[in-house]
Formats: sequence, structure tokens, C-alpha cells
Amino acid sequence: MSVKAFKLVSAVEREMLMGDKNYINIECIECCGKNLYIGTNDCFIYHFLLDEKVSTAGKVTFAATKQLHKYLGFKKPVSELKAASALTRLLVLCDNTITLVNMINLEPVPTGARIKGAVTFTLNENPVSGDPFCVEVCIISVKRRTIQMFMVFEDRVQIVKEVFTPEQPCAVAVDGYYLCLALTTQYIILNYNTGVSQDLFPYCSDEKRPIVKRIGRQEFLLAGPGGLGMFATVDGISQRAPVHWSENVIGAALCFPYVVALDEEFITVHSMLDQQQKQTLPFKEGHILQDFEGKVIVATNKGVYILVPLPLEKQIQDLLASHRVEEALVLAKGARRNIPKEKFQVMYKRILQQAGFIQFAQLQFLEAKELFRSGQLDVRELISLYPFLLPTSSSFIRSHPPLHEYADLNQLTQGDQEKMTKCKRFLMSYLNEVRSTEVANGYKEDIDTALLKLYAEANHESLLDLLVSENFCLLTDSAAWLEKHKKYFALGLLYHYNGQDAAALQLWVKIVDGDIQDSTRSDLYEYIVDFLTFCSDQDLVWKYSEWILQKNEEVGVQIFTKRPVEEQEKNSFNPDDIISCLNKYPKARVRYLEHLVLERKIEKEKYHTHLAVLYLEAILQLKSMTTDNCTETTELLLKLRSLLQKSDLYRIRFILDKIQGTDLHMESAILYGKLEEHEKALHILVHELKDFHAAEEYCMWNSENRDVQYRQRLFHMLLSVYLTPGTSDCALMMAAVDLLNNHAAEFDAGLVLQVVPDSWSVQLLSPFLAGAMRQSIHTKRMTQVALGLAQAENLIYKYEKVKQKGAPIFLSDKKVCHVCQNPFCEPVFVRYPNGSMAHMHCAANRHLNSNVTPHSPSSSNQT
Repeated sequence: MSVKAFKLVSAVEREMLMGDKNYINIECIECCGKNLYIGTNDCFIYHFLLDEKVSTAGKVTFAATKQLHKYLGFKKPVSELKAASALTRLLVLCDNTITLVNMINLEPVPTGARIKGAVTFTLNENPVSGDPFCVEVCIISVKRRTIQMFMVFEDRVQIVKEVFTPEQPCAVAVDGYYLCLALTTQYIILNYNTGVSQDLFPYCSDEKRPIVKRIGRQEFLLAGPGGLGMFATVDGISQRAPVHWSENVIGAALCFPYVVALDEEFITVHSMLDQQQKQTLPFKEGHILQDFEGKVIVATNKGVYILVPLPLEKQIQDLLASHRVEEALVLAKGARRNIPKEKFQVMYKRILQQAGFIQFAQLQFLEAKELFRSGQLDVRELISLYPFLLPTSSSFIRSHPPLHEYADLNQLTQGDQEKMTKCKRFLMSYLNEVRSTEVANGYKEDIDTALLKLYAEANHESLLDLLVSENFCLLTDSAAWLEKHKKYFALGLLYHYNGQDAAALQLWVKIVDGDIQDSTRSDLYEYIVDFLTFCSDQDLVWKYSEWILQKNEEVGVQIFTKRPVEEQEKNSFNPDDIISCLNKYPKARVRYLEHLVLERKIEKEKYHTHLAVLYLEAILQLKSMTTDNCTETTELLLKLRSLLQKSDLYRIRFILDKIQGTDLHMESAILYGKLEEHEKALHILVHELKDFHAAEEYCMWNSENRDVQYRQRLFHMLLSVYLTPGTSDCALMMAAVDLLNNHAAEFDAGLVLQVVPDSWSVQLLSPFLAGAMRQSIHTKRMTQVALGLAQAENLIYKYEKVKQKGAPIFLSDKKVCHVCQNPFCEPVFVRYPNGSMAHMHCAANRHLNSNVTPHSPSSSNQT
């Protein structure tokens, strides 16, 4: 598919040049700014001024005004023209001679400076001399296989270098020190400064016209074999793929990013970026094609035409209009070098966005997403395609000119529901990805609101995730949309996120009660309980507590029992108020008291007593209904016993009075034990319950954290209950024997032997006696060990004491007090660490002591 890259516009008509003289033909042209020079076959040079005009419709025309013409005085055609604008000179090749003429009046320079013996010539556009007032000229000399380099000044010429070539050169182009030459059979690169050459590829100049053209720094365009336009660098390599010309190309020119070629019938345009042919213009009898500072000129023998490039942006837009996205992007990237950076960035972003919408319309979503991201698309442009997704409060206005041709998604999909669903799925994915990136800056409300609407409409599972995380959904639009799609639970989450917990709970309660239908959560009641548990609004908790408890006491009470620890520590909810509220809900009340007593371990008598009473009442009620202990009764009995055993805060007498007259003997025993009335307790366990194991357990847990004597007293008391005088119950006797044999260490053997019946044999009590003996011997030995250790420790202390006393001190009548210098009258003295001695009264005298202490070490006061 073609691209309209150039438009052919006439510049100089036949009549302006030759009038009615048909024999005049155009041989060469040169353009410098607005100056157009034409060389003819009758040795004339014509000078025209080109005036470019652009109409309001964008149409470009050229008006050529003839300035003058000049006859050179030869009978040969003018072969080549080159302008040196810095010197205001025109280099004219005619009859193998290059003449310097003035660009304005076309008069030869007064000095008559010229270069003779030139077959053809070219200018070095990358000169090496660095002199701004000269041009470097390379000629193919009439001498065989010779290239000559000249420096041309305003009024003189100077030869610089003469280089010999392996074959006769046919065409040449110059870049710095490098010559690109078309020889008879091949192209070569030659460094005329070093003489080093590099073969490129073969080419037969006898069969085809060679083309050698410099297209950039150290890069040339050559007409290769097989109709290929080949690119070559001075290193002899090609960095671009070749373009495909026709076999009979006459000339080539460059107008980035295009390479223009001329043959006998057509002008063809190829892209340097992707090497594809983009345009073909019919043009017969053309024989000149050249580019001058970005202006491409073609000529026949009779007329001159200009290839006017269409603006690259217009070309790109045409490609996009034809949905040729890849070509448009390639051309846009290539346009970077011809457009100022800031302008290019703005243009390129817009092109990426347009390309993204083209791919989007073709359901190429991956490609569209990358283009939208690269083009930094205002995401609202995409959202606005979807009806009703943008919030009503949004001030967004689509880009002008528009990025696409679609009014909305309905037009884009032509009502195809499957396509519409795919488009909505893509937008969901895209918005979810960009909502946390810089793309969303400034548009977060629009993005999140649109995302919520898409999720709700599609019944997407991510709707709840959006609402329970940080979001910027606009309340008014979102609420109406959720209500429209009957997403009442989600609507409650939206209210909660916006601080409207009362509205959220009102909705959720209606769902649970069946007033409105929403099956999002089957466990919504439990969710509400959990919500209220962590709700800091006490009024709201109290408001819905009755509804919660009526639905399920045991679950509903969690709004009080599972509140955050820090809130419970502050006692923001008064336990007494909660208990009053729970009076109508027995199970919830018991659970809450268990929470206070067993979990929070609040040490208040009224809570412990209340819980014990509730346990007791429930047990008695269950027992009144059935004589058998059901599972619930058993569980309650275990809870009551555990509380009675572990707590010391309840009113023991009060509970005991309530138990009197019931069959709760074990509980009575526990209570008597709390009152230290162990004999009563053990009597109940042994004589009424006949639970000997329970009696032993009673002695064990009642003596926990008590001394050995207390423990022994309890076990002796139990033994006494078993051996009550006058009792002949065999079971009690055996229980007594088992007690002694199993707990021998808990008894004083001497006392036991005094109370056991004389009729008991030694064999019957052999385990007890053996244990008692073992315990007695163990105690004796442990006492001996302790005694030995104490004696050893005492010996160590004595040794340390003797060691501390040091050497003996000898006192005689010859010894005198170090303070008063008087002899000692009695064996009582004070010895200083330095060995000196003093009277007791002298040492006690502080004034005298101050005179002594300087002579003794202050760090020790040992006496």
C-alpha cells in the first residue's frame, strides 16, 4: 500500500527557459537557497529565483523569476554546476574545464582562475582543511586512472593531492579523506590521505550507469547489481538493508527518511527505515535527479520540477488512518532527527496513543496496552469510550483533535456483545495495573470509580478486594451503580470505607433479615458480628446488640468477648452494663461471665459468684428435667467443679447453702475443702459418694503449694475416715490398705502403726512398710549428706578465718604505742595494717588518729 510522501510541482516551465527554441536542452541544474541555476546544451547558464508559496489549503507552488542568462563562449554543453555560497562562486564544468563565475552576475572571476582537464567533479561536503573561505573539489582527471584534489578560493585554485586508481574512475563522492569511487568493474573506498583502499562490490559501468552519492557522514549510497540501492560506510560495511530499484536507475537523491530514485518512466520512493517502497510517481523523459539542502529537484530536457515532501506528521496520520500502525511508528521514530526534541516528544506520544486506539479497536489488547503506556495516555481517554463509567462529576474533555474516530464502545464493537465483553475485560485489567502507577496521578477517583463499575457489572470477585483496600471510589456514583446491580454487601463496604458504618450495618442487616437479596456472603451474620466486634462506635454496638443476640446468643456474645485487647484493658464497655444487657440471653450471659473470669481473669467476687450460681442453676434445671446425666449436664458439672476448685473469690457459704439438699455431693466436698472443713468433705466423698479415688485426688489438689506437714495431715485424716472405729466395711478396709500402699511417702509411719488394726498382717502392708523404710532410710541418708556438706562448709569457713588472721602479733613490755609512745599496760591494742600498734583510747581519738593514719595505707583498715 502506497504512502503519499511527495508531490511533484513544476518549478520552471519550458517556455521560460527556451521560448520557441526546441533545440535547447537542460544539461545540469544547481540550487542554492532560492537561486536556481540551469546549464544547457548550447553553453548557456540561466539564473532563476524560486519563490515558494503555500495556499490556505496547504497547497505548495513555486514561482520562478528569471534573473539573467550567460553564454560561456564554448560550443560544448555545460556539463555540471556547483555552487559555493560561502565564496559567492559558481563552479561551471564545460569542455573539461571548471570555471569560477560570480553567482550574482555570472561573470568569470577577473583572475581567470580555472581547473583544466576535468571529466567530472564533486565538492567535499565534509572538508578537512577547516578554512571557511575555500571549498575542496575532487575531480576525475582526463588523465587515465587519476583523481585530483583542489582547494578553490574566491579568485584562485590550488591542487592538493593527485591519486592514482587501479582502474579508470567513472563517478566519485567525497567525505573527508574518503573517496567513494565507481571504477570500471567495481566500487571502492579510497583514503586519499593514506592511500589505503577497500573493495566494496563488483559493478559493470559499461552496462549500467554508476551512481555514487554521499548521504551522510562517512556513508554512501551506490547503485548495486540486480537493481539494488546499496548503503556502504567508509569501513566497507553496510549498516542498512538495501532498497530494491529497477534495473535502469538514472539517479538517486536523499530526503530523509526517504531515498528517491529516477528511471526512464518513474520516480520511486523507498524508506531508509524499513527499505520498503512507499510511493511511485510517473515521470517520463527525466534525466536529472538531485537533492539540494533537503530540496529534491528532477528535470527533463525541457523542464524543472520539485518533489515537495508532505509533512512527516501528515504522512504518519495518513498511515494511521490506513491502520498501518507499524509503518507509522517506524516513520515517527525516524522523524526524530528532523524535528526539535520537545516538539517531537509531544508528537510521538500522540502518535503512540493513536496507534494504541487502532490496536484496541482491532482487539489487539497486548499491543494496545504497551502503546498506551509508552504514550503516557490520559487513561480517561480510554474510560470515556465506555458509556457511564466516568463519574458524573468528572471534568474530562476528550483530546482535540481526537485520538480516534469512535463515539463510544457501542460504535466500536458494532453492538457485538462478545467484543464488548472482551473490551471491558481488557479495561478492568489495564485499570487495575495502572491505578498504583504514576499514570493514575490526578485521576485516581476516575480510575477507581470506573473499575468498581466494571467489577460490579461483571460480578467480578475483585470488587470486594477493591473496596476493602485503599481506594478512591467516588461515593455518590459508586453507591448508585452498586445499588443498580444489587451489590448491597459491596455497597456496605463502600459506606464503611467512607466512614458511614451505620449505613453499612443497616444494609447488611436487611440482607440477613431477607428484606433485600444479595448472596455475596453466606456467612454475613458472622461477618456483622466480627464487624461489630472491632467497631469503635459504642452506640452502634449497643444499637445492634439486641438484633445480634436474638439471632444467635452464643455467636452474638462475641461482640463483647472478642473485642480488641487494648479496648478491653481500657474497659470502654462496662461489664456490669453488658451483663444487664445479657440477662435475657442466658447462654450469652454465661459465656460473657466465663470470658471475664476464666479468660480476662478479673478478680471480682461478684463475677465469680454469679458464674458459679449460673452453672448451678443450669445444672439443677437440667436435673429436674431428667434423672440421667446428659452430655450438657456433664459439661456443666465439670465447669462448675473446675471453677469451685481453682477460684478463691466466690462466696463459698452462699454457694454451699444453694447446694444443700441436692445430690451435688462432689461439689459440696469441694466447698467444704475451701472452708478447711476437710473431715466433712472426706466424709462425703468416702461415705456418701464412695469414691475413694476422688478422696485421694481431694487430698492431692487441696495440698498443692502447701508444706509437707499439711499434706500428711490430709492423708492421715483420710486414713482416719477409712478406719473410723466400729466400721467393719470391707471396702473401706481395702481402700485404707490401698491408700497406705500407694502413698507411703505421704504418711508418718509411726503414727500409721498406732492406728491400723492389730489384726492386719505385715504382708498386707508390706508395700507401705517397704516404702516407709525406704523413705526413712533415704531421709536419714540425705540428712547425713546434708550434715557432711555443712561440716565441710564450716571447715572451709574456719580455714578462711584463720587465713585472714595472718601472722601472730607479739606484745611485750618493750612495745610502745605508736601514737603516744607509752608502753602497753594490758593486752588490749589496735593494730594498723602497716604493723604499728596503738592503745584503744589513742586509736579512738580522732585528732591523734589523723596524725597516725598518714603513716598507714588508707586503702585498708584491717585491725
